[in-house]
Amino acid sequence: MPKRKKLRPNKLPKLTRRKNKLNIEDIKKLREATGAGMMDAKAALEEAGGDYDKAVAVLRKKGLAKAAKKAERTAGVGVIESYVHGGKIGVLVEVNCETDFVARTDDFKNFTKDIAMHIAAVNPQYVKAEDIPEDEINKEKDMIREEVAASGKPAEHAEKIIEGKLQKWYGEVCLMDQPFVKDPNQTIEQLRQALVAKLGENIVIARFERLEVGGA
Repeated sequence: MPKRKKLRPNKLPKLTRRKNKLNIEDIKKLREATGAGMMDAKAALEEAGGDYDKAVAVLRKKGLAKAAKKAERTAGVGVIESYVHGGKIGVLVEVNCETDFVARTDDFKNFTKDIAMHIAAVNPQYVKAEDIPEDEINKEKDMIREEVAASGKPAEHAEKIIEGKLQKWYGEVCLMDQPFVKDPNQTIEQLRQALVAKLGENIVIARFERLEVGGA
């Protein structure tokens, strides 16, 4: 009967180890920045190979997918949040969700307060691009076309330039396209998506009114 060869210590099967040991501080930081759960933050960092910025992108992409799935669900309850700045600027904003339970959570309340404060500070004109009257969009396009024509840019690039400038304009006048005043690295829409992913309900910023002393 043949003798069994003894395995030397250096020949023993090695236990699988993670090449990139996750930093608990990065997981905590990622959770605070995106509102993701512990396991989601950990999974995103693993998928991103420990790269924090890539992990943020992973979570935002997943948040977008979750938000898209819930977008058709009815958001029939919520709150009207108010914010007054120095007695000179006042804001009322209606934010909807699906259940009273979510409307009472601190996450939802903090979101509505942040939105009201953002509106006071940045002064958007519309909630989203779809709310802008068509004649106003056409007027802006005509102004951009004149600007591009006067610049002498090649005609074949004109439409791309016009579209790019139009998107920039949306970011100036539409709430959902604006960089969040407390974190310019994400838009209001991305902030909403993160909350949808965290709370599991459709969340809609329905309407707002902003008043300023001396304004029209």
